[in-house]
Amino acid sequence: MTSHQVKLFSLSTCSHCKAVKELLKRYYDQPVDVVNVDRLDKDERGKVLKEVKQYNARVSFPTTVIGDEVIVGYKADQIKKALERD
Repeated sequence: MTSHQVKLFSLSTCSHCKAVKELLKRYYDQPVDVVNVDRLDKDERGKVLKEVKQYNARVSFPTTVIGDEVIVGYKADQIKKALERD
């Protein structure tokens, strides 16, 4: 498995977000930048939501960024494939 920069925008109470976190733990042995948007203060949340919007115009969660690929929602097969790409 290749090393990619992985960033996950999530909500702490979202079941799909939790499933993506577990999937990444199981299939990816590198650090993952997890941002629980609902736990940020107001100012920081605004900045992060603008960043999420660059990847996902609907600003829905989870939004997973693996290298140059963006995966919205819990799509295990897509996430695994993206992690395996060079």
